[in-house]
Amino acid sequence: MKKTLFKIAFLLSFASVVAAAQNTSFVKSGDDDDETAKNFVAPKVFQAAGPTVASIQSTVDEYRAALGQPNNGNLTAQASGRREINWDGGGANTTTAPVTPFNVFLNTRGGQFTTPGLGLSQATPAGLAVLFDNPSYANIFRTFSPLRLFTPVGSNITDAQFFLAGSNGTVPAAVTGFGAVFTDVDQPNGSGPGNKHGNRKASTEIQYYAADGQLLFSSFVPASPGDGNLSFLGIVFDDARIARVRIIAGNVVPGPNDSQKEDVVMMDDFIYGEPQRLQ
Repeated sequence: MKKTLFKIAFLLSFASVVAAAQNTSFVKSGDDDDETAKNFVAPKVFQAAGPTVASIQSTVDEYRAALGQPNNGNLTAQASGRREINWDGGGANTTTAPVTPFNVFLNTRGGQFTTPGLGLSQATPAGLAVLFDNPSYANIFRTFSPLRLFTPVGSNITDAQFFLAGSNGTVPAAVTGFGAVFTDVDQPNGSGPGNKHGNRKASTEIQYYAADGQLLFSSFVPASPGDGNLSFLGIVFDDARIARVRIIAGNVVPGPNDSQKEDVVMMDDFIYGEPQRLQ
């Protein structure tokens, strides 16, 4: 039975990697499509999904290793390593008011987060139920690292931009990779504006951009249907070329009930390479 489940998990993981490669997007930089294809550099892709923390833990740990050791925490700019944000405030269970830009980690970890909506908030699942006036939210989301999750309010879009740690947002930077944990990604082929690639649709996606605005790579986040299930997607390039990331979490702005047509998704840990000064 265990061998059968392992084979199924492997096949699903392989299929999602193929799907990510097929759905890669990048901006034309030459005079023809052949030149664009020649200039494209594929990153290493890490993804997993399942009903428990253990379902994605090994993939997240592999991703951390690929970005590099150590986790630099709140140190000023370093030559290597990575940064992590788990939104938990040392075990805090309070709900933060929506704000954009979200600059809590701008100076300490080189990450600034914005949304076209009302703002970004940290909250426990119970806090999300109050924040969005929807009692079901207390039960349908699970944390990867307790106690809080991260969410836009008034939008399903979160943008991340990187700066040299310790510069308080004055020195633009780029990272080698960025990954995120999600909870309750139900629809691998859901519907929703902004998530279309040809005839393909999905509820949750990460887009990676260079400093000049070029779309380097985009991929759908693997789904695991069922309340509170967890998903992870992260990529790594050989050099620091990602200056901005856009996350489309779910195919609907948080607030309504999660359903077959409306996939409400929350975010947990962000993990990214040490921000390096743009050259």
